[in-house]
Amino acid sequence: MTETPKFTVPPGFPPAVYVPCGQYPAGDGGSTTAVELRRTDEGKLALLTYSAMDRLVRCCGPHQPWVLVSTEELHHVYDAQPFDVIMLDTELPEELRHRPVPSTSA
Repeated sequence: MTETPKFTVPPGFPPAVYVPCGQYPAGDGGSTTAVELRRTDEGKLALLTYSAMDRLVRCCGPHQPWVLVSTEELHHVYDAQPFDVIMLDTELPEELRHRPVPSTSA
């Protein structure tokens, strides 16, 4: 018996994508990096992906952390953080974009 895939990558998807991520508190008092999932207007949990670095910067801003993921490895992202849909080259509103990290030097 063949297992049904948990999600499907849309046809024509690039072989690798830039995925927005961020730093989040970890249980040990440190922090961990994880992909950022966003809610769509319909309430679905979306994995935003970008086909090129310039598109990620244009759509998410210059301060957006990211990770490059092979499309065939996206199932690992799903296993760690399940999502409902994959979106490609979607623009984020200004209020959802990362801001510059303040300098800690005096």
